[in-house]
Amino acid sequence: MVRLASADRPAVLCLQEVPVWALGLLDDWSGMPAIGAVARRPSLGPFPSTAEIGRLLTDLDPGLLRSAFAGQANAILLASDLRIQEHRQVILSPFSFRRAQARRLGLGIVDRLAWGKERRVCHAVRVEHRGGTLLIGNLHTTGFADKRVTDAEVLRAAVFVDGMARRGEPVLLCGDFNVGVRNSRTLADLTSAEWGFGGATPVGVDHILVRDLDASPPVRWPEERRLHEGRLLSDHTPVDREVA
Repeated sequence: MVRLASADRPAVLCLQEVPVWALGLLDDWSGMPAIGAVARRPSLGPFPSTAEIGRLLTDLDPGLLRSAFAGQANAILLASDLRIQEHRQVILSPFSFRRAQARRLGLGIVDRLAWGKERRVCHAVRVEHRGGTLLIGNLHTTGFADKRVTDAEVLRAAVFVDGMARRGEPVLLCGDFNVGVRNSRTLADLTSAEWGFGGATPVGVDHILVRDLDASPPVRWPEERRLHEGRLLSDHTPVDREVA
């Protein structure tokens, strides 16, 4: 999947749900420097594990086990001419935040416990390009039936990236938002004049929002573009945007 996604040499490639063991291999697979942020660490149930043990166990049945043992991470891959100035990250679902939001939203005990099942993160890098800088945020929020929960995490990620951005600095906010334009109040807010982002993907939950940049409309890959030896790579449709 990484080789295919990087084949046309994008300037920026944002990934989510990367097995922790794969973080050290992304550079070789893509030919692009990679910056990772671990969300869920490798574990054996409640006990800490290692990336290699997680990989060996997942290989028994990747389709069934997925990230149960391997953990998962986000990653931002960059073209070699983009020089990294800064890298930060924020946890999107810390206990104190979940507790405060659960009270505000009136969540029951079952939903509160379900929300805390997996840690989610947003990370951001500031890079130099063409004599200026660009801020790139990459997020993966909790998928939840009550989209107010997911929206709360999207807003937390946006506040983090917005707070990191310098005045007038171009910003990309990318990732698996786990909400779409039809069920997210936060997406509507972010694409308003107040926040200034644009370009939410009309269909799906994966978005590349841009601010202070000229950008083409988002394009979702057709299925034939992500077929490999008869298999459809990834359970999410990749999204492309051209920016200038």
